[in-house]
Amino acid sequence: MPWDVLWGNWSVENTPGYLWFDAFSRIFSPYSANPFNHNPLRDVVRTEIDFDLVRRCTGPKLFISATNVETGQLRVFETSEITLDTVMASACLPQIFQAVEIDGTPYWDGGYGGNPALYPFFYATPVEDVLLVQINPVEREGAPRSAREIQNRIDEITFNAAMLREFRAIAFVNELIESGQLERGQYRQIRMHRIDADEAFKDLSASSKVNAEWAFLEYLRDLGRSAAEDWLAESYDDVGERASLDISGELAPGLAARPRKTAGARVRDFLATRKRPPSANHHRPRGEPTDSEPRR
Repeated sequence: MPWDVLWGNWSVENTPGYLWFDAFSRIFSPYSANPFNHNPLRDVVRTEIDFDLVRRCTGPKLFISATNVETGQLRVFETSEITLDTVMASACLPQIFQAVEIDGTPYWDGGYGGNPALYPFFYATPVEDVLLVQINPVEREGAPRSAREIQNRIDEITFNAAMLREFRAIAFVNELIESGQLERGQYRQIRMHRIDADEAFKDLSASSKVNAEWAFLEYLRDLGRSAAEDWLAESYDDVGERASLDISGELAPGLAARPRKTAGARVRDFLATRKRPPSANHHRPRGEPTDSEPRR
């Protein structure tokens, strides 16, 4: 059992296995460490997903993005183009996996170009409301100190940068429409909405992304449901009427920092009762309630 989990958090950054893997991946490329390009996830995806059925789907449009390694540009694959390779390319972290080739072009994770890419919605659908389910924290308090923490924060900033640029573009067009400089019939005023759990993620380090414990996956699932229920209770009535996510600050002089959004009631209740892993209950001070016991 990882030391971090034993002592009460879901990160694994202090475990020998993670430290070894992290150091190894910074020295050896996946082409040296895994010359035969073995990827167990590929077998799982191939087994679990019927891509022929996906491509025949006439329901909601599906877009999956990957980053062209040679040009640095984002490639967005639509429903009819979705294959095993496009899915694997969209999740290809270059420190861990070899680039995925599609029609002779190598691709890496789409997060480098758009995390997620929002513009396909504007060109391929008549949508005016966009709901973003965000799992990568935008803000983290304090400056990272260790080399690993610094690199992890650089990765987060890099993955969020493209999304923030799209926010700025949306805010700019919205402002032009509101001022009458653009006609509403020719341009759409996009209303942004977001489900996030930044308050819950602030205690999770980047290493938690490699934690595949079932209890942790259940924790994330239930946390996500709590965040979704908060959004439905607070902002569902805004759909079709107004934006529940204010991105106007992207055009503010100096791009001044916006006030941090507080967690919703359901997320606060969830964190109060499910803050630690079940295994950490064995290490609580005597008399402190476990996750399954009521708190006074």
